[in-house]
Amino acid sequence: MFPVSDDNPTLRTPVMTIGLLVLTWAVWLLVQGAGNPLALAISVCDLGLVPGELTHLARVGDGVPLGVFQGQSLACVVDREPINWATPVISIFLHGSWGHLIGNSLYLWVFGNNVEDSMGRARFLAFYLLTGVIAALAHVAVSPMSPVPTVGASGAISGIMGAYLMLYPRVSVRTYFPPIFLFRVPAWAVLIFWFGSQVLAGLPQLRPFERDVSGGVAVWAHIGGFIAGVVLIRLFRNADYIRRRRLGADAKVVWA
Repeated sequence: MFPVSDDNPTLRTPVMTIGLLVLTWAVWLLVQGAGNPLALAISVCDLGLVPGELTHLARVGDGVPLGVFQGQSLACVVDREPINWATPVISIFLHGSWGHLIGNSLYLWVFGNNVEDSMGRARFLAFYLLTGVIAALAHVAVSPMSPVPTVGASGAISGIMGAYLMLYPRVSVRTYFPPIFLFRVPAWAVLIFWFGSQVLAGLPQLRPFERDVSGGVAVWAHIGGFIAGVVLIRLFRNADYIRRRRLGADAKVVWA
C-alpha cells in the first residue's frame, strides 16, 4: 500500500520539504543524468555509501557489477578515497531509478510537510540529515563487509515517518491499495504496517551468513531511521508550533 495524501493541513508553507525535494530531483537530473546508465553508475559508485569502504572490511579492488553500457560491463570497485567518509550524507540525495526517486518523493511530501510544521525549518533539516546518517550507520552495522553501494533518501524519510507516528498517529492517510482501491487509514496503521514489513524483511540479514550481503534494499537503514525518528522527535519538536497547530485545528472545527 502507498500513502497518497493526509488530512493534516499545515500552518506554514513547507519550504524545507519543498527545498529537499527540489535538491533531490536536481541531483537526479543533473548529476545522475536522469537515469542515464553511465551517469547513474558513476554517481552511485563514486558517491554512494559502501559499508565495506567505511569499515575497511571490504578488500580494495573488489568489484560489484553495475550493469552494461554500450556493450561494456560496468563495475564499482572498492577504494579508500577520502570522500567515502562523506557518503552517509551525500548518498541521501542520490537514487537508483525513477521508481526509487518517485516513491521516496511521495513519502517525503505526504509526511514531511507536517513534521516540518511541527519543528520549524532549521530543525527539520537537521533532523532529516541526522536520521539519514543514523540510518546509514544502521545499514553499515548490519552489513559491515558489503562492497555494494547504497543510495537513497529512504533512511531519512523513515525518520520522518517515525516522527509522524509519534506526533499524529490518528490522522487519516489516503492510502492506495493496488490495483484500484483507495482508502482513508489511520496514520498509525499505515506506519506500523510499513515498519513491521521492514523488520520481517530485515530479519534474514541477521543470520551469520547473511550479515555482510546486501539484499538489494537496505531495510536496516529504514529500521534504524524509523527508530531514530521515534526517539529524536522529543528533542526536535517545537512545543509552540504544535500548540498553534492544535489551536488552528480547533478553530477550523468551530467554523466548520
